[in-house]
Amino acid sequence: MQPAESEIDSSEHAGSTPALLSAPCMRCAVALSLLLQSAAMSVKPDVKLPDLRYRAKSLQRSAQFSCAILLTLPPSHLRYVSPAASDAAGQVASPAAYPTTLYPAIEAHASGLLDVGDGHQLSYDVSGNPDGVPCLFLHGGPGAGCSPRCRQFFDPKFYRIVCVDQRGSGNSVPNAADDLAGSLVENTTPALVADIERLRTHLGIERWGLVLGGSWGSTLALAYAQAHPTRVRTLVLRGVFLFGMDEVEYLFCNGGTYGQHPQAWDRYKAYIRDTSSNWERERTNLLGAYWARLMSDDAATRAAAAAAFVGYELSISKTFVDPAVITEYMGNPKILIPFAVMEVHYMLHGGWLRRGQLLDGAAGMAAHGHRVAICHGRADYVCQPQAAWRLAQALEEAGAAVELEFVAGAGHSDSEPGLVDAMVRATDGMREALK
Repeated sequence: MQPAESEIDSSEHAGSTPALLSAPCMRCAVALSLLLQSAAMSVKPDVKLPDLRYRAKSLQRSAQFSCAILLTLPPSHLRYVSPAASDAAGQVASPAAYPTTLYPAIEAHASGLLDVGDGHQLSYDVSGNPDGVPCLFLHGGPGAGCSPRCRQFFDPKFYRIVCVDQRGSGNSVPNAADDLAGSLVENTTPALVADIERLRTHLGIERWGLVLGGSWGSTLALAYAQAHPTRVRTLVLRGVFLFGMDEVEYLFCNGGTYGQHPQAWDRYKAYIRDTSSNWERERTNLLGAYWARLMSDDAATRAAAAAAFVGYELSISKTFVDPAVITEYMGNPKILIPFAVMEVHYMLHGGWLRRGQLLDGAAGMAAHGHRVAICHGRADYVCQPQAAWRLAQALEEAGAAVELEFVAGAGHSDSEPGLVDAMVRATDGMREALK
């Protein structure tokens, strides 16, 4: 999710860019470092030769994209919170810097369905320390829902961990797969923000110590913190999406991902072309075309459209696509349908956010003393790194305490080793401020 029209002022960096571009050795060194780091993380000893060739091609694309981002952002402006194994600049980390650092799996000690009105009941669960600092996990999509794994980003001895499925998603009622029309009733960003407040009150929580949101979850976390600034102390954001129309158009409308993932983009577009009776009209409004099919009275049409839409996004979310993940989504309508329906629903409505709203809200977050940690993959093709950069700059200029980590060799998914490590370090790092 990110821009067709870059908001980085090219004139500002015109003097430095040619020098960088004229240094092929530098570019090759960075690309090789990223490639080797990524290969060490993802290639296992038992990989067969065909798989290795596939991975090599994928890693090459990742390295090329990461180098492109390095060349668009001036080194003097880069700010990192880097693992100890990183170099001094934090630009290249060794594989050892990115262990899988999730906390052990835990069971919820409380759960329920909260009636929030409009025919919606939200599924939530609570785990970790019942007397710990309350924290909230906000899933992406919209429509992705939570899993038990979401609890593992937090220290269960320190945090009281709350996970919630947003309207129409996961175990919330109705799920879009069971009641399409009902799931869309009052399903808007302001409604989700209000739902978080109802949940906080229901659980007897005065203030969230930490709110963690990834992708769309980062959008919702920012919207909530800005609407209710006294109810949040710290935020951890992964894969920032600010819901600018440039971001929406890049990902779903104008082929912004074609340069890195031409096959994925062409498959995304081909589904509409192959099912269209008026391709010349629908090719200029791909989101609208997907929406028409997702709203079809025919269940098979809805499922096929959802599979094409979600398959596209999943195929560009990781530096190496795990077929098992795609199979999990495709084989479960209660995950697949909400993911597609809610995401297109929100994209078509601009997230019910005023353009620039989340950046404009940075001053209020600074005024209320919010601390923010941002983790963003350098090879994120879903939410490009510029969004994280713009948000960090806005917060910094407003005087907020903000830390930004661009994770080398990582894509968008919160299962990328580098992002897992960065997110857990970020939630651990907030503990001192929350004591």
